[in-house]
Amino acid sequence: MHRASSAAGRRQLDFSRLFMAQGAAVLVVALSGLWLAGVFGAVSALMGGLVSLLPSFYFVRRGLRSRGGKRVRVNVLNLYQAAMGKFGLTVALFVIVFVAVPPSNPALFFVAYVAAQFMHWLTPWLMRERSTPRT
Repeated sequence: MHRASSAAGRRQLDFSRLFMAQGAAVLVVALSGLWLAGVFGAVSALMGGLVSLLPSFYFVRRGLRSRGGKRVRVNVLNLYQAAMGKFGLTVALFVIVFVAVPPSNPALFFVAYVAAQFMHWLTPWLMRERSTPRT
């Protein structure tokens, strides 16, 4: 039996749509910040978005390092380690931002952070398989 045919039948997880949605949400907040509060507001929003995006990217890279049905224990351990690492990285980034480079507009910082986190709620819709294949 050819392995490629069985792998093609399984649903492949594509997180690029989630990251694009998060990036789009952050850009909308940053552009709104630029319009409402100037350049420093936009920079604050971009920092808030990065504090959300970087840990999410780490979680996906670390949590999905090994995928396969035979090593379930390793997969679960990777997911737990990725979740702990994401939490730790988030805390560290918050500390770094507020100690080293305090945002000039904390409201826009947190709005961008929450907007990017909100995109996780849309994950089931973003990850849904298309009824028609891409051409």
